[in-house]
Formats: sequence, C-alpha cells, structure tokens
Amino acid sequence: MHFKLLVVFVEDSKTDDVMKAAREAGATGATVINNARGEGVDKSTTFFGLTLETQRDVILFIVEEHLSRKILETISEVGELDEKPGRGIAIQLDVEDAVGISHQVAKLANIVEEL
Repeated sequence: MHFKLLVVFVEDSKTDDVMKAAREAGATGATVINNARGEGVDKSTTFFGLTLETQRDVILFIVEEHLSRKILETISEVGELDEKPGRGIAIQLDVEDAVGISHQVAKLANIVEEL
C-alpha cells in the first residue's frame, strides 16, 4: 500500500469543515498545526498600510494514494481554495516510507481492495 501526504494551509475558520469533509472522502485522521502564517503574491494591507494577516492552520493528512486525488479535490472545494487569492493551498507529496500508521493500513485494506 502506498501513501500520499496532503499538506493543507487553510483559514482557521475552515479547519473543522475541511477535516470533516476529508474524513468523509476517505481520510483516516489528521494533524493540525495552529497559528501558521503565510504571504501570497500580493500582500494584504489595511488602509493605514499595515499588513493584514489572518490566522492559518496547517493540516497534515497521510492518505492512501488511490484516495488522495478525491480527498484533495474535496479539501479544495470545502476550503474554497480557488475562490480568490489568500484562501489557502493544498499539495500532495509522495510518502516513501512511514511508521506508526499500521492502524490506518488495516482500516484501508478493505476499502482499497474494492477500488
């Protein structure tokens, strides 16, 4: 079984919705890192010229590769990542090796066989 790492940067107000939708799409769990900060092409500023930053969360999902695209698309839709700049990003990376996920492998084995 092969896995992908989905790394999601999303507004903190969207974190719970994204996690719930990802679970419904096949993710078996996640790790959330709070209070991340980022900057896009255009810096958001107030009328005083001060930087306007919103709190972001980083959500890490290790998912089975056959489910990864569906989960990634679900995250994008629920997080409204393509609606306008600054909403967040999501990427997927190959996982070469991992330990501590045997409980996920056992749970996903039957699901993957059905695909």
